[in-house]
Amino acid sequence: MALNNSAVGLEVILAMDQLLELTPSHVTPKPLEATVMTPWDVALCISGALICCENAIVVATIFSSSSLRAPMFLLIGSLAWADFLAGVGLLLHFLSRRCVYSEALELGSVGLLVSAFSASVFSLLVITLDRFLSLHRALTYGSRRTHTQTRCALAVGWTLAGLQGALPAMGWNCLHDGESCSVLRPLTRVHLATLCGGFLLTLALMLQLNARICRVVLRHSHQIALQRHTLPSARTHTRRRVHTLALILATFASCWMPFALYGLLGDGSSPALYTYATLVPLTGNSVLNPLIYAYRNTHIQRVLRQACCCCLPNTPNKNTHTPSDV
Repeated sequence: MALNNSAVGLEVILAMDQLLELTPSHVTPKPLEATVMTPWDVALCISGALICCENAIVVATIFSSSSLRAPMFLLIGSLAWADFLAGVGLLLHFLSRRCVYSEALELGSVGLLVSAFSASVFSLLVITLDRFLSLHRALTYGSRRTHTQTRCALAVGWTLAGLQGALPAMGWNCLHDGESCSVLRPLTRVHLATLCGGFLLTLALMLQLNARICRVVLRHSHQIALQRHTLPSARTHTRRRVHTLALILATFASCWMPFALYGLLGDGSSPALYTYATLVPLTGNSVLNPLIYAYRNTHIQRVLRQACCCCLPNTPNKNTHTPSDV
């Protein structure tokens, strides 16, 4: 009886060895968490699709119109393109986590998200700086030098964003080292802390620049009101512009601050629910950016109406150097 049991056990071991030999070594088993669909995954997927649709319209509008060539429109186009890539990254990440699991696809989607969100934040900072410079250099704003400086700034920002996104694919990830993982796998804690620290620094710079913009706007409006004797109406208009600036900054901070703080304080052992709860508001910033910076702009509105209605005369706009509406 013992000999029969041993023979049966030997046959089972040999069969398992043959099965392992037939299994390709390059196939990676699908993780257990990737088989469970959650409402958070659906929300991120829907956000990615909405971000792509909104920003694709903005990108096509700006780069197809010869009248939208001022530095501000170039910055808005950069912001829209970055947010569009963020939407693509969200869709690819959903695909890699829930449909076709692959380490290469996961690293690529996360790298694209890091690059896109970094470029989006940088574009927002440069837009704020451009508004500030347009008030202090009103006579030279829109010159060829301003165009060159804007393109150089965007080239530097996109290069740094691309390098940040390439780090996970170059080996700086935690796919095989769970202890170094951040709240956003496969980014390491050091990498995510660097990104979150950069956001907090950007927020501080934007806060300082917007405060200076508000002071300049208040001073200019007061001087104009004294000259034209329209102080009450000028104060109302100035107050509206200041409130708009405050709303823009508050929207940016409220969307990014939860994830930035959680990324600094959390690690790979933190519940995934907290990561989702802070990541969804972050994607909301890319949903709101086209509404705030593009669709409110009167020049972009006119080009969109011309494209949709084909009834307005295609006259070039003489005031193409005006910053976006505040």
